[in-house]
Amino acid sequence: MFIPIAKPIIGDLEKKYVLEVMESGIIAQGPVTRKLEEKFEEACEVKHAIAVSSGTTALIAALLAHDIGPGDEVITTPFSFMATATSIIFTGATPVFIDIEEDTYNIDASLIEAAITEKTKAILPVHLYGHPCDMDAIMDIAEKNNLVVIEDSAQALSARYKNRPAGSFGTGCFSLYATKNITSGEGGMITTNSDSVADKCRLIRNHGMKERNKHEMIGYNFRTSDMCAAIGVAQMEKRNDFQEKRTNNAKYLSENLKGVEIPITRSECVHAWHQYTIRISGDQNDAIEKLKSDEVGAAVFYPKPMYDHPCIQEKLSAEYSLSVAEKACREVLQIPVHPLLNESDLERIVSAVCKLN
Repeated sequence: MFIPIAKPIIGDLEKKYVLEVMESGIIAQGPVTRKLEEKFEEACEVKHAIAVSSGTTALIAALLAHDIGPGDEVITTPFSFMATATSIIFTGATPVFIDIEEDTYNIDASLIEAAITEKTKAILPVHLYGHPCDMDAIMDIAEKNNLVVIEDSAQALSARYKNRPAGSFGTGCFSLYATKNITSGEGGMITTNSDSVADKCRLIRNHGMKERNKHEMIGYNFRTSDMCAAIGVAQMEKRNDFQEKRTNNAKYLSENLKGVEIPITRSECVHAWHQYTIRISGDQNDAIEKLKSDEVGAAVFYPKPMYDHPCIQEKLSAEYSLSVAEKACREVLQIPVHPLLNESDLERIVSAVCKLN
């Protein structure tokens, strides 16, 4: 049987909670959405969690809540899903890319200060694949230069840096897409300890309204629904079990894979293992086909830096050639690590990967 790179885990509890919402008659944003927010507040150890319609709208709302817009620059990584850059562009601001660390694939904090200009308003690190960025260094730079930090934590629920959750340092943005560690089908979450940022995010997601027909600002419909939130609540109740399985699966892979470069976890970090990323010396597409022939799914996240996409290039104020990110794009390969894997699956994955070289 084919082993997919990722697969949503929807069980009886998710179905039960969704049916309860349908029977309640309150299917738009309501009390179940608030329950999901409370679970995120607890998990991320923050004062506020604001549910939105996707990880992308979480980023857009967070940027807007910090008054980032036309004429501003946001320093970020080139090695991420497109939404990291397009969210910045949607606000009218300009992404400024710097290179990444070769071992974690995260933004290289040592390069941030050289990229700061009078237009710089924020730093947007991405906790890629579930490994936290160097948040001490990033927060120190931000404080020294009076910059906002918005954490793209889309892949990093349950990740920790020096025993603090990802998404608790600046303004956190999470995705609850179908293949994330925790899903609500579609959805996102903003986390913050700032009352003012939380208030503004709630306005932005709901057409600028605190009360119906009283619009305090221009906002959007970034709301989620209680049906989606019901799935998320059930998933959050299983989060620790899911995470333990991912961690154990990653441990097995790291202990048994040969001939490829395996991922690291820095001593001060807890990895969320959204993706298990290996580096290979051969052609990625060829490797994917070889694994597919052994009925093992694989993927490349991401095959080129964001600045190489023409739709991004036309919005940039500079040209980029960042060697570490470009090398990673040529060499990374993701293999299954999700909680549905059993011992036989793990053995098959190891066998297939070890045959690549």
